[in-house]
Amino acid sequence: MELINKIKTKQAKLGIIGLGYVGLPLVIEFCRAGFQVYGFDIDEKKVNLLSQGKSYIKHIDSSTISEILPGFHPTTDFSKLSETDSIIICVPTPLNKYREPDLTYVFNTGQTIARYMKRGQLIVLESTTYPGTTDEDLRKILETSGLKAGVDFYLAYSPEREDPGNKEFSTSKLPKVVGGFTPQCLEVAKTLYEQIVVKTVPVSSTKVAEATKLLENIYRAVNIALVNELKILFDRMGIDIWEVIEAAKTKPFGFQPFYPGPGLGGHCIPIDPFYLTWKAREYDFHTRFIELAGEINTYITYYVLEKIIQALNDRGISIKGAKILILGVAYKKDVDDTRESPALKLMELLEKKGASVDYNDPYIPELLETRRYKFSKKSIDLKQDNLSVYDCVVIITDHSAYDPDFIVKNSKLIIDTRNLIKSRAYPNVVRA
Repeated sequence: MELINKIKTKQAKLGIIGLGYVGLPLVIEFCRAGFQVYGFDIDEKKVNLLSQGKSYIKHIDSSTISEILPGFHPTTDFSKLSETDSIIICVPTPLNKYREPDLTYVFNTGQTIARYMKRGQLIVLESTTYPGTTDEDLRKILETSGLKAGVDFYLAYSPEREDPGNKEFSTSKLPKVVGGFTPQCLEVAKTLYEQIVVKTVPVSSTKVAEATKLLENIYRAVNIALVNELKILFDRMGIDIWEVIEAAKTKPFGFQPFYPGPGLGGHCIPIDPFYLTWKAREYDFHTRFIELAGEINTYITYYVLEKIIQALNDRGISIKGAKILILGVAYKKDVDDTRESPALKLMELLEKKGASVDYNDPYIPELLETRRYKFSKKSIDLKQDNLSVYDCVVIITDHSAYDPDFIVKNSKLIIDTRNLIKSRAYPNVVRA
């Protein structure tokens, strides 16, 4: 096949739509492999920064962007899609306010591609979604171009497996699951990814590939819900969940540790399971495990709120008017990503209760208004004088930059949701 030969000889030009936490690492790997890559995004500010060799993502150095610029062409001009041989879609797939899939970005992107498609192109979707999106919904949109999938162009799905900030498993070191609309589609997509990843994992269809991604994240969501529920129970029983997990994980088989927290964050685990829940209704099926896990993981943020209120009451302080400092608003340690962060929900709940809330995060200097939250706050400096003025300090993200001894020594009351403070000897530390 002509496209396979162009891919193997690095003559194929690639287009990657969406230059975020998934798309940008892909751009980097393909450029390093010797490809010319067009990076498409609707955010002009983002494109301008990248064009200047500057990164806007903490764990990706600007030097890396400068290094790949000879082969990287960031743009907001989607007409250049017609100049590419392969297009990879890496756009958001959020939930709407009813916890239903919002595929607006994927479908709009499909409509844009359809305007500029040409015969022989490969189109790959990487955005997480329900089984059937690629070969049913997206295919129909792309075929409005007059071209037919599997005949005039190749269509495939390959789920992203990015873990921002993970230095051990970068994009190139992760096995890549690939499913094609036809065997020929699979072969072309597999060939493309073989140029940049350690291993490809071909599966029988795009639906299997889509379901694989959902299983990975549902597995994590259910197990995190389990330890979150046990945390609540063990707290009532006077048992330390963290000590229990440390002891249990010494078993060399049959156990994998998962850890409790203040709620789920990131784009994947809080969202992806509900794509399958929604799709299951089409088959008269009720996904009880998924929905129960969702209930527990949503409730856990309210549990943290209750622990804060109780701890303040024990010290004769009302939540109304209390000064509270949130440590860490990123959804996980050592990243600058606030997507679905439980810190944002907790801040909203605390302010509704009448508390005065500030935050510190070494990676997020400013919180701006989003679709869901209306914050306008700046990270305060983490100094001795600053810490001591707060009635309560709540640890939501266990950034490596946080010094547990400094925090304990200078805070009146600490609610620790991440086991940042290992010693159980401090009377001013409450586990939540």
